[in-house]
Amino acid sequence: MVRLTNTLLQEAGTGLCKTLSDILVCPISKQTLRVCQESASLISDSIGVSFPIKDGIPCLVPTDGKILDTDTDDAMKHDFAATTNKE
Repeated sequence: MVRLTNTLLQEAGTGLCKTLSDILVCPISKQTLRVCQESASLISDSIGVSFPIKDGIPCLVPTDGKILDTDTDDAMKHDFAATTNKE
């Protein structure tokens, strides 16, 4: 059973259910979070903090958050805008 669970967790990767990503909010600002597949994280654009997704589980403990560089943040926002305009 343990081996099966480990295999499922490895296959899960960073996938996050769409419903779950709609419900989750930043633990600090209480604003919506954006999923970034490239960095396997949830990003709070309102305060510029990235929260990791480990084995498909979002780590939303405030101490786990990493402050984004302004250059990186601008690039991610640009990439996000480009992907939303395609849809």
